[in-house]
Amino acid sequence: MEQLAILTNRKKKSLSEGQPGAKRLTRNSKIIKTIIAAIQEKKGENIVSLDLRKINEAVADFFIVCEAGNQPQIRAIADNVQYKVKEKCEENPFHHEGYNNLHWVLIDYVNVVVHVLLPENRKFYRLEEMWSDAVSQEHNE
Repeated sequence: MEQLAILTNRKKKSLSEGQPGAKRLTRNSKIIKTIIAAIQEKKGENIVSLDLRKINEAVADFFIVCEAGNQPQIRAIADNVQYKVKEKCEENPFHHEGYNNLHWVLIDYVNVVVHVLLPENRKFYRLEEMWSDAVSQEHNE
């Protein structure tokens, strides 16, 4: 799928490449909390964050993965994530993909990548298994 190809063809930015004074991301970083809250607001399900910071091959510091029951909900979640991150963190995505078919939308904030998938796509691509060395945390209300 295009989403996987996009991630493999770019590297995460080191802090020296980021904005001046940029801090290292943690689970408590404002952008991560904002993304999770935006997903929860639109009733995203099975929300998991994967901490990839200790994996050298990782293309980001964190993945946030969730699922939606249908295509309109995928769009609502993805749109809300982008709106809330812009509003609260003043950041636009580096790239986004998947809005054409709405089976898997990827929103790339360079060091945080958001994946919003239909349940059957999540089961098929098994991102959590692919990155099983990452520390995983559930964020379900």
